[in-house]
Amino acid sequence: MLLESIAPSRLAAGVGFALAAGLAWGLVFVAPVLLPDYSPAMLTFGRYLAFGLIALPLAWRDRRALARLTRADWIEALKLAAVGNVLYYLALSSAIQLAGVPLPTVIIGTLPVVIAVCANLSQRDIAWRRLGLPLLLIAAGIAAVQSVEMQRIALGQVTGAGLGLGLALALAALVCWTWYPIRNAAWMQRNTSVGSGTWATAQGLATLPLAALGMLLYQLAAAGSGAGAPALGPRPLEYVGLMLAIGLLASWLGTLCWNQASRLLPTSLSGQLIVFETLTALAYGFMHRALWPELWTWAGIALLLAGVLAGTRVFATRASGAG
Repeated sequence: MLLESIAPSRLAAGVGFALAAGLAWGLVFVAPVLLPDYSPAMLTFGRYLAFGLIALPLAWRDRRALARLTRADWIEALKLAAVGNVLYYLALSSAIQLAGVPLPTVIIGTLPVVIAVCANLSQRDIAWRRLGLPLLLIAAGIAAVQSVEMQRIALGQVTGAGLGLGLALALAALVCWTWYPIRNAAWMQRNTSVGSGTWATAQGLATLPLAALGMLLYQLAAAGSGAGAPALGPRPLEYVGLMLAIGLLASWLGTLCWNQASRLLPTSLSGQLIVFETLTALAYGFMHRALWPELWTWAGIALLLAGVLAGTRVFATRASGAG
């Protein structure tokens, strides 16, 4: 069924929450740069172990609302935690380690278009002819932003077995994070009585045993290999501090904001707004390297922003016409 209307205030609030989620999630791309001597498993399980531990005191505060969740709700939270949190980030960080930054970045960069298309196929929020221009602009922006990375691939800087396995893992990460926002948005829109913070905390609680088990198995494997690495790696204070910061800001706060955006906006629009994560990650990356973007990157950023504006305008126009 085609979407009938979105109130302007609801549209603005939804875009604002999606932007806040993007600002929080962009921090995730900084961690591998700040801790290059830590494995993808340590980064993944450390991040989500911190997320789960942070959720514990929040769960006590929100215990009455959490008690109203059914067994089916907790199973759904566990599925979302396993696929959208642990499997996604483990696959992405492993792909980057195996194939380098270019190929996984190009593949994951298609998320805004892939999610919007898949969401509109399943929910039919809006006519395809109205969705075409925003998706075209976003796709062009992604291509422009990633043009330098694609040149590196063409030059053969990443080849061999690492490239093939990295490609497979990057595609797996793409599938995970295409499934997650569509499934999460459907649950949020069905369960309007559950607060966004409550559902974020529930996902944190569901993630905790998965991350704890993953970290335990990783530590046992490391000990069995005889490498003799310390449990928290070569820089334990920096590692713990960064994992706690990402667990609070990127995982819990980012999930809360995205839950609220998913509730306020149709998924075919909120999927496009994943571009905020791409833009934020770019900004953080250039700030870390103390470099200005190249010409094609600036062009891509402009196209991405134009795509976001066109997408929100389509739904705003739809709302005005229905009003």
